[in-house]
Amino acid sequence: MTSPDASALPQHIARLGELRQALAQAVVGQSTVVEQLLIGLLAGGHCLLEGAPGLGKTLLVRSLGQALALQFRRVQFTPDLMPSDILGTELLEEDHGTGHRHFRFQPGPIFTNLLLADELNRTPPKTQAALLEAMQERTVSYAGTTYSLPAPFFVLATQNPIEQAGTYPLPEAQLDRFLLHVRVDYPSEAEERDILLHTTGTHSGTVPKVMDGDTVVALQAHVREVHVGEDVLTWINRIVRASRPGPEAPEAVRQWVKWGAGPRAGQSLVLAAKARALLQGRFAATREDVVALAAPVMRHRVLLSFAAEAEQKRPDDVIEALLAAVPFPA
Repeated sequence: MTSPDASALPQHIARLGELRQALAQAVVGQSTVVEQLLIGLLAGGHCLLEGAPGLGKTLLVRSLGQALALQFRRVQFTPDLMPSDILGTELLEEDHGTGHRHFRFQPGPIFTNLLLADELNRTPPKTQAALLEAMQERTVSYAGTTYSLPAPFFVLATQNPIEQAGTYPLPEAQLDRFLLHVRVDYPSEAEERDILLHTTGTHSGTVPKVMDGDTVVALQAHVREVHVGEDVLTWINRIVRASRPGPEAPEAVRQWVKWGAGPRAGQSLVLAAKARALLQGRFAATREDVVALAAPVMRHRVLLSFAAEAEQKRPDDVIEALLAAVPFPA
């Protein structure tokens, strides 16, 4: 990644404020969710949104696509969806002049800047794997040829935690491809009243376009330049390592964790902390950034034990215990 133009940074940061205002015109509340999606975008990662039906997950992603002058596509994942329905396929064509036949690759919907993978856990593992491989490599290989995906490339996947019949939960190794696992909770009473008011009348939340692809790529480069102090870096490293069961692990980990987070969790937490700092107009990541993002970065990378499930513990409980047990370097 090339060094960003520092002189354009103030203008780019101002665009981030405009982007948040644009999203607020269509989405009521959910400020934490919006912040985490923008962090994922800035960090160059992908986000998995989980929440009950009707909480505006699809609306939020669609609004983000409208606010960004980027190509946006939505794929509804179903049990009969095939990998070629996402990646693309080869078509047999005939040259009318010579009569020769040849194959031409027809790109699938994954060849876009912003992809909404709606209800990802409703499709079989084979189709899930095809998408997640493209997310990791940023390329698609077909019939011996490798095709690069456009930049920026951002996948927002949604899944419904309530309905289990006919679903295929993502394995932990595939979940690791997502930078953030974003929980979408119910709105507050005041926010829910505003939703009722704005969605049952003549008001339409039109989202203006406020940012283009070049600006997004430039901001992603600026994120890499954000400073992370030695104390913050050391703390992130210790938190991730402490999530793995062992003699020196905190009691909560030894009791509740079957498998801890790998090195990618540390990389993701550093990048997410940098992105949060830049989103707030700061040029150094702090302890508060780590605290705010530890759960969305690590909750899908910690595999709980049977004992934790019996006690109805969640990954967030483990992460909260980790933050309390691992002291910040003096």
